[in-house]
Amino acid sequence: MSTPPQQPAQPADGPPQPGPPAQPPSVPPQPTAYPYPSPQSAPPSPQSTPPVPQAPPPGPFQQLTMTAGPQPGNPYAQPPQYGPPPVPSTAGGSGAAGRAVLWAVVGAVVASAAWAAGVFLIGAAANAADLRGYSAPSDLCSRADYSSFEDEYTASDSTPTHSSLKDRALDESYCSASLKKSGSSYADAYLSIQVDLHKKTDPAPEFTATWKNYERTHTGYDVGTVEDIGDEAYLVTQDTTTGTSSAGSRYATLAVRDGWVTYTMSYSAYLSSYDPDKDPPKIDEVSDWLKTDTRNTLDRLKN
Repeated sequence: MSTPPQQPAQPADGPPQPGPPAQPPSVPPQPTAYPYPSPQSAPPSPQSTPPVPQAPPPGPFQQLTMTAGPQPGNPYAQPPQYGPPPVPSTAGGSGAAGRAVLWAVVGAVVASAAWAAGVFLIGAAANAADLRGYSAPSDLCSRADYSSFEDEYTASDSTPTHSSLKDRALDESYCSASLKKSGSSYADAYLSIQVDLHKKTDPAPEFTATWKNYERTHTGYDVGTVEDIGDEAYLVTQDTTTGTSSAGSRYATLAVRDGWVTYTMSYSAYLSSYDPDKDPPKIDEVSDWLKTDTRNTLDRLKN
């Protein structure tokens, strides 16, 4: 194969021939806080872009916050940050706002405590026993008045029976006396008195239900209300004597409630052919005696 002829050399004094363009001086890299190339450097190729770090799963008590990380094709974005949310600074206005919130919380706690204490005190006062100044003496027979029966039963019982109870929930006094007419060897009638001071529960609902409905639960009894004695009072009576019959019974009870205090005064007389008493007092008379002596006894039982 033949060799191509060489080109003649360029004369030294001839015009300059254009050559390859000169390379501009390289710009030194600028310092940056990011681990990625500066704007003056050529962007990395897709193969050299570091992978985006994956966020670890949050723990059971850790809140995950993540700021925007670098997006594909944007090497200058701030890298992702993981961890709990930042705590607000207490400097300047933020501190004043924090203190205001703190005082608001403290005020709410104090107000709640005061409200609870007020409710407790009001509830305790509302549930306090309404005893109206009454007492339950150990010997009710010596404090009670049953003098209205003395004109009919002149030979009164010299040794009446009495008992009493003192408890956190109830104070109770009871008296039982035999009533005798002149010349009688045995009792012609009986009188019983009882006072109860209910210190834990209001007896009003049960008292009303018991005595107002007495004739519905006990056959043959009559019930009537009595005015001007306590908060409520009921007179319960029964008379099984007929005409000139010498057999039968007469019964009367006056039941009174005054606040949380209940009081009963009962009379009973039983007639038979062997009883010397052939003329017991009428129910109307006994009812009047019960009302008079009950008013007097309640006055005596007040401190």
